Amino acid sequence: MSVYTIKKGTSEQSDTLELLNERGEEVSALEILRAVEPHRVLAFDGQMGAGKTTFIKKLCEEMGTVDVVNSPTFAIVNVYDVERPYRGEVYHFDCYRLKDIREAMDFGAEEYLYSGNYCFIEWPEMIEPLLPDDTVYIRIVPQENGDRKLIIES
Repeated sequence: MSVYTIKKGTSEQSDTLELLNERGEEVSALEILRAVEPHRVLAFDGQMGAGKTTFIKKLCEEMGTVDVVNSPTFAIVNVYDVERPYRGEVYHFDCYRLKDIREAMDFGAEEYLYSGNYCFIEWPEMIEPLLPDDTVYIRIVPQENGDRKLIIES
């Protein structure tokens, strides 16, 4: 288990984030991907408003996407092209609106999950039976001071 702290950035842009490791050192969001290699399916757990989409946006930006990263609440899955340091596609799921596992199977969730590309999944409990055995779970827990704890269990 690894624990990180997410702090709102101090710049004028309110959507910037600082990610601190357990020693309090600032690290890149890509550190999370390096920490869980070779795993590609990351399941994000956290209450509504915990910052799942915000952190996934940060990951995708650092992976080099030029696509607009937002919650795929109605589309269920968004596909982003990334260029550096990873090349290929990233699949961003938001399973909140799924009624049952059959809906996930109907849109081909398994093809995405077993593609070898990164899959970032919000509300993973909705499709848990489909997730690979080596899925990495990332819990985002809001703190009283506004920070977030990022707890990684692989």
